Parts: sequence; C-alpha cells; structure tokens
Amino acid sequence: MPESEINKTTTALVVIDLQKGIAAQPTQPYPAEEVIRNAARLVTAFRKNGMPVFLVHVVASPETMLKVKSDLSFSRPMPPPADWSQFVPEIAPVPSDIVIAKKQWGAFYGTDLELQLRRRGMDTIVLCGISTDLGVESTARFAYEYGFQQVFSEDAMASMTAEQHNAAVNFIFRRMGRVRKTAEILDALG
Repeated sequence: MPESEINKTTTALVVIDLQKGIAAQPTQPYPAEEVIRNAARLVTAFRKNGMPVFLVHVVASPETMLKVKSDLSFSRPMPPPADWSQFVPEIAPVPSDIVIAKKQWGAFYGTDLELQLRRRGMDTIVLCGISTDLGVESTARFAYEYGFQQVFSEDAMASMTAEQHNAAVNFIFRRMGRVRKTAEILDALG
C-alpha cells in the first residue's frame, strides 16, 4: 500500500478526549479550536465514507480516578463542571459512532476499544485529539504493541506546550506510524 493511501475497509478514526473540560484548556502549538476543527473534518470524512469513528473521552469520578503518587499531579481544587466529559459539539456522537469511556490516559487499558476495532476488521487507526503527549501517545503506544498500523493527524492534536507536542510527534509517533497533516489524510480518503 502506498504511504499516502488509506484502506477505507480496514481503517478507523480514533478521536481522543475532545471533550468540553479538556478542550477548554490552552494548547500548543495549535489552539484547541483548530484541533477541534481539523478533527471535525476527519470525523465528517470518515462518516461520509462509512468508516468507523471511535470517540474517546475521560469519564472519571474522584472514586475511580487513578491515585498515583507523582512529582506532578493534575489536582483540581473543585469538582469538575457537570458537562466536563461531554464531547465538544463539533464532534457530537451520531448513532454509527462508537463511544469509548476511559478512566486513565490511554484508550485501550480497561476499555473494549481493541475488541471493537478487531470485530470490525480494523488493522489501521488514524489518531487525533488532546493531549498529544498524554492521551494520544498512551493510546498510540498500546496500538503499536497490539500491532495496529497508525496514522497521526499532527495538526488535529495539541498539548500543554509546543515542546511536549513536538517531542511526541518527532520522537515517538514517527517510530510507530505515519505522521501527516489533516489535509493529507483527507486527500488520501478521496
């Protein structure tokens, strides 16, 4: 298969954490609005082509959140707003989408993402979302170990800093798959 071709029968889109509470945070090198716009373009194209769209979001409570001792933490002084885990309106689920609720960074551990991909005969995933170096990278590492081919939509993801985003893209993703711009992926879909 040429590098720019995407097999429409075996490729799924996996969108990581484009939910109100996470997308409201400042991101770099792309603002969240641009990431959402590019992800929405991918979602629209995949749906139009009858290709699976997996929408992943964090649904955790204080009781189910990981309680790892670390030097840096994601402390929240108050409970999150009620709509924190709801998807941004631009990618709101439709009946054909598969919604995956997770409790940690990666979308595979503790979910049925792998099972749902395999049951549909998917061997390739296109990944995007926030945050490049947390949710997207954690998901990509599992996908790599499970043997999935991966395409990363570089301008449909972002992190807290440009350095974090660029490190994941340049040092991790390029070793696990193909890094492309959203427009290149859309062109490959025709």
